[in-house]
Amino acid sequence: MSARVTTKPHEIVERALALSRADGCVVIADEQSTANLRWAGNSLTTNGVTRGRTLTVIATVDGVEGTASGVVSRSAVTVDELESLVRAAEDAARGAGPAEDAQPLVTGVAESPEFTEAPAETSSAMFADFAPALGEAFARARAGGRELYGFANHELVSSYLGTSTGLRLRHDQPNGTLELNAKSPDRTRSAWAGRSTRDFKDVDPAALDAELAVRLGWAERRLELPAGRYETLLPPTAVADLLIYQLWSASGRDAAEGRTVFSRPGGGTRAGERLTGLPLSLRSDPNEPGLESAPFVIAHSSGGDRSVFDNGLPLTATDWVREGELNRLTTSRHSAALSGLPVAPAIDNLILDGGGDRSLEEMVSATGRGLLLTCLWYIREVDPATLLLTGLTRDGVYLVEDGEVVGEVNNFRFNESPVDLLGRATEAGRTEKTLPREWGDWFTRAAMPALRVPDFHMSSVSQGV
Repeated sequence: MSARVTTKPHEIVERALALSRADGCVVIADEQSTANLRWAGNSLTTNGVTRGRTLTVIATVDGVEGTASGVVSRSAVTVDELESLVRAAEDAARGAGPAEDAQPLVTGVAESPEFTEAPAETSSAMFADFAPALGEAFARARAGGRELYGFANHELVSSYLGTSTGLRLRHDQPNGTLELNAKSPDRTRSAWAGRSTRDFKDVDPAALDAELAVRLGWAERRLELPAGRYETLLPPTAVADLLIYQLWSASGRDAAEGRTVFSRPGGGTRAGERLTGLPLSLRSDPNEPGLESAPFVIAHSSGGDRSVFDNGLPLTATDWVREGELNRLTTSRHSAALSGLPVAPAIDNLILDGGGDRSLEEMVSATGRGLLLTCLWYIREVDPATLLLTGLTRDGVYLVEDGEVVGEVNNFRFNESPVDLLGRATEAGRTEKTLPREWGDWFTRAAMPALRVPDFHMSSVSQGV
């Protein structure tokens, strides 16, 4: 039997720490398992299960000019390969100059109760109830003259973090995504829906198929519209994609150095400035029900406002925007000291609360004339100083007149800044869990309301679908 199977993750962490000759050491063992289903044309095509381990060793070496760090990560590491990995991290540290973000390693005697237990694992059993329901959705779609395509993926990562200062922490992160496309048999009409889930118990393929059937029906009437500014209803998935990019761009250090949309003219940051007249609060919370994420920093590398020296630092609920005002920007301990801002590391979920209680359907009913989007994709930054983004609409843009969807229109390229959008939004609907379409491979834990924007900028017509 292989060492991969017989050696427990916490034992790997302890052995690596014992082998270290550096002044400081951090070891992160990530045990990953995934299960997936894929389908096309109303039939399952593939399914699979994978397992893997990645070990990251961070060595710190004190010198006359400061502390250096060396980071080495390898997959499928066995006990016999541990020493070479530890020595490689130490050599990297000794060969590097002083680390700009150097801080004392986080101290304490914190230990997760389950640190010595076996890693959590997913399997095909995760789809025991979902797969039969999906099969029933295939039958209904076939009878309704539409074809379903898509995939379901479930991942479980157990992260074990140990440090030479005594931390022994563990976090299990489940992550499930479902993406479903419905197409007309001639492939001229397409609609998309996606869901984020921890365990696939809260996703209903039948309900998603019914939603997509309605959208394919809307698309039977095709209308052409020119580029311009339109009142637009952004669904939660589109709002999530825009605000996730805003969060990624909310570096406290970059703002303090005058490089971003959050920089104050003349110096400093816009912290405390009102961004929107709506009572919008953008926040992250590692204990948010249904969106739980790691309650401590897990940093495999340093960069921007992330630092390997912060590994194990506790994370707490953080309001990035509070009641319309910019409240926090992301910082490490190092960048917080440079910028004079509070320490606020990034957290792996994002929630926008706007106080609204109307569903997207109710917002459509209250629209005189406007556009209803499905999702956004191919989002790219144009200007960091204003956080101007460009991208495309996809899988359905619909025209609403007098509270009713009257047909599908062409796709557009858009040019918008999420910061400006928050300031111009006139209504926020009910906050609900959503799957970002563009960033779903990297960021899935989000809850957003739909937003009504009176003048969303569709800069040009796109031929995308």
